[in-house]
Formats: sequence, C-alpha cells, structure tokens
Amino acid sequence: MRWDNLADNTAKARNGALFAADAVTTRTFDTPEFRGITFHEIRARSIVNRVPGASRMPFEWTVNPYRGCSHACVYCFARKTHSYLDLDTGLGFDSQIVVKINAGELLNRHLASRQWHGAHIAMGTNVDCYQRAEGRYRLMPGIITALRDHANPFSVLTKGTLILRDLELLRQAAEVTEVGISVSVGFTDPGLWRTVEPGTPSPERRLDVVRTLTDNGIGCGVLMAPVIPFLSDSPDQLRTTVRAIAAAGATSVTPLVLHLRPGAREWFMQWLGEHHPHLVRRYDRMYADGAYAPTWYQRRITRRVHELAAEFGIGPAHRGEARRASAPEVPVPLPDGPTPGPTQLTLL
Repeated sequence: MRWDNLADNTAKARNGALFAADAVTTRTFDTPEFRGITFHEIRARSIVNRVPGASRMPFEWTVNPYRGCSHACVYCFARKTHSYLDLDTGLGFDSQIVVKINAGELLNRHLASRQWHGAHIAMGTNVDCYQRAEGRYRLMPGIITALRDHANPFSVLTKGTLILRDLELLRQAAEVTEVGISVSVGFTDPGLWRTVEPGTPSPERRLDVVRTLTDNGIGCGVLMAPVIPFLSDSPDQLRTTVRAIAAAGATSVTPLVLHLRPGAREWFMQWLGEHHPHLVRRYDRMYADGAYAPTWYQRRITRRVHELAAEFGIGPAHRGEARRASAPEVPVPLPDGPTPGPTQLTLL
C-alpha cells in the first residue's frame, strides 16, 4: 500500500504525504457490523481540502474524515481515490477504511488560523462521514464542535442514520452559523436498494432521518441521487420516490442522474452485467461519450422531478445567514465511547 500517496487528488499526492507512513495502525474488529472490514488509523497532517477548480461542485472546501466507505454503493465515484494507495477500487474500497483519527483536532487548529476566513465547508460529498465506522470512531462530534465554536458555515450530506446522534450539536451550530443538512435518497425500491447500496440504511430509514431533523427544527433537503437509468427512472418510480420525500417533510429535492467516472464505471458495469445483463448494451450507448448521461436525459429527469415536487408541495430550500458566535457558555462534551488506540471525496 502506498501510504505516501494518501491524497485527495494526484497533484496533492505528488506534493508530499499527508501523514507519516510510520504512524499507521491497522485494526480489525470481530463484531457483526465490522466483520470483514479493515481500519487503517492515521494521524493526518491536514484535514481541510480544496476542491479542484474543474469540479462541478458548488463549494470550494471539504472535510473528509474517512477514505473508503462500507456503504458499498456500487456507483460511488469516490472509488477512484483508493487507487492512489494501490488499493482495490471494488471490494477494497468497501472494506479497507482509512480513519483520520485526529480530524477534529486538526480542524479546530485550522479554523483558528489567521489565514482562514470562514468559508463554507462541505462534508459527506466524497465518502459518507456517517458510515458505520463513525459509530466506533466518533469523529464527527469533534468536527461539528470545532465548526460550532468558530461559527463556521458547513453542510453535511449523508445516507447514514447516525447523524441523529449529533442532533443537539447540530442544533447548537445552527444557532450561530449556517448549517445545511441533506440526506441522499435516490429511490425507494427495496429490491434495488439491497443490491446497489448494500451497506446503507434502507431508504425508509433515511427518510425517517429527514422527518426527525425537520421535527426538531433543522431543515433537511433530499438529494435524489442517483436516479439510475432504466432501473429507477420510470414515471411511477419517480412519483413514488418524490411522494415519499415530500411526506418526510423535506425542504427541497434535487435530482442527480447517475454518473460513472473511471474506477466507479468498471465496478458498476460488472454489477450491471451480473444483475441486469440485458441493460449492458444500453448503458454502453448512453455513457459512450463519457461519465455523464446525455444532457437531454438529465434535463428530462430534472424537469419531471421538479414537476412532482411542485405537485407534492416541496418548496425550495432557504439558506440562512451565517452569524458570528461567541464561545458557548458550557462546552458540549464529546459523547462517551471507546477511545481509539495510538496511531484512518464530490457528490453521489
């Protein structure tokens, strides 16, 4: 494994390591939820990453406390990042998880720097920061606490229900700065979910997260991603999904059609050949020109979802104003839990 190449892009990899190669501790845990998963704990040298200028993402900075994801979504475009470590982008991405155990400490130091001017930080846009590993490593409470204490605007995108553990911290942060929460629910078909997103909570449970956040005064949008051509894009399927999103109280719904970048494309097409071989030729044609579906198809899906959203009464998201905060009167302690021993990506 090329630990010296742990970086968010090849340019960063060329510019040097993000942590010392001798500061890696590899662990396995013989519990049902972690069986078959290997964790590589590292003490990272940096945690705030700049999004490449060519990216389509609507933000400039990200924090990724993990690399690799046990959600095992067959379409995940972040799979390519595992190749920088000479790790497999298929099963290796699902089961070899890098954990940046000092993420909260690093972020707090970064936000306190005079060079930092309080730009928005996005999380969960590469791999899910509330994947299963977070239940053990508890990195997000420290990260959210740092963002709250510095009144730094941020957003979280997740498929994980574990975000509800941090509900009180999110509520406190929302009192002093702009906080955006989105849950990813591309479809509600249980059969499709079990094969294409096998490590995630069910779509129904994710919609329960939306409902709970909304009930507690934290507006939550839904990224309807991915819409999978020929598998989740029929008029009835789109209607069923948008209706369920509206019933959960989502503030907005944003559709995103499946895109297949190198690394993810190969893994997805292998899955497609095993589960839906009759669609392989259609996908070869649809994605013949690159990672993205044809513009006409993307526009058709977007238009239909927006029409359904209007029909079911889902309004646009309203982003609040960031506010500078003084230090909290009573610091919120991190939740109790096991302490790790010494020295572990863009949209869906």
